[in-house]
Amino acid sequence: MSGVTVPSAAVVTGVPRPSRSAHRAACASALSATLGFIPLHAVWALGIPLWADEGRFRDWYELGGGPYLFVLSGLALLAGVLALSLVRPWGLVFPNWVPLARGRRVPRRTLTATAYTVAAALLLYTAWAAAQLTLHFGDDGIFSPWIVVYGIPQFLVWGIGLLIAAHSYRTRTSPSR
Repeated sequence: MSGVTVPSAAVVTGVPRPSRSAHRAACASALSATLGFIPLHAVWALGIPLWADEGRFRDWYELGGGPYLFVLSGLALLAGVLALSLVRPWGLVFPNWVPLARGRRVPRRTLTATAYTVAAALLLYTAWAAAQLTLHFGDDGIFSPWIVVYGIPQFLVWGIGLLIAAHSYRTRTSPSR
C-alpha cells in the first residue's frame, strides 16, 4: 500500500481540536510519566540505591526489585503515550505504521475508559502515599521518606493532567456533540 495516505484524523472524523489547556495537561501528564518517573526508577532498576537504605535496598533488589522497576518504567512510558493520544490525531485514527489497524478509528470508549482508569489509579495511589507519609514518616523503610515530597506533586501532575485530557477527549469525541 505504498503511496496511500490516510487523511488527518480531524478531517476523517470531524472531531474538533483539543483546547490549549487540554493539550498542556496531556503534555504535562506525559512529561511527568516519562521525565518525572522513569529516570529515578531506572537508577533504582539498575541497582543504584539513590536515596535508599543500602542494605535494605540490596535485599529488596535481589528479590526482584530490578525487573519490577523496569516493568513500572515501561508502564510509565505507555502512560505517557496514552496521555498524548488523547490530544493527538493518532488518538482518533490509527497511524499508517500500525499494522492491521492503519486508518481505522481508535475505539473511543476503550481509550476513554483506559485514561480515566489510569488517572483514578494514579490519584488513589497519590492519596495513599500522602496518608502513608503522615502515618509513617519516621519509620525505617527502604527509601528515604523525603522521596514522597517529590513523588506526590509528580503523581498529582501526572494524574490530574491525564484526567483533564481524558475529559477533553471524551467531550470532543462524543457522538452527541
